[in-house]
Amino acid sequence: MTVDQVQQLLLRAPYHRWLGLEVLAIHDDGIEIKATWREEWIVNPEGRYTHGGVLAAIIDLAADWALVKRTGRGVPTIDMRVDYHAPAMPGDLFARGKVIKSGRQFSTAEAQVFDSERRLLASGRGTYFTAPPKG
Repeated sequence: MTVDQVQQLLLRAPYHRWLGLEVLAIHDDGIEIKATWREEWIVNPEGRYTHGGVLAAIIDLAADWALVKRTGRGVPTIDMRVDYHAPAMPGDLFARGKVIKSGRQFSTAEAQVFDSERRLLASGRGTYFTAPPKG
């Protein structure tokens, strides 16, 4: 699959469009994406940092779509863990998702989210249901 093909698949979901997701690169074992910053992400008006749920969503998406070369689609999340390392201040976010184990029914992938200065903001790992769709 090409970057453009994955971009088209990814942006079918309205939430992904709202996050301003852009596929920067795809690799045999993963994906790199950018999320365009939005004022609505701010959880604390005084501190101006991004809500952790946005970071968790980007981790989930990057890990999930790291499996796109194998599945040809996004896949359901079964379980996910997120660790927060630093506050995400206003600005675009960059994520790298990587396949850890690709299985017939279940796969594991991880992701990291960075700011524009490549500072690690959050990381996580998930288990995804990768069995082919029925029917």
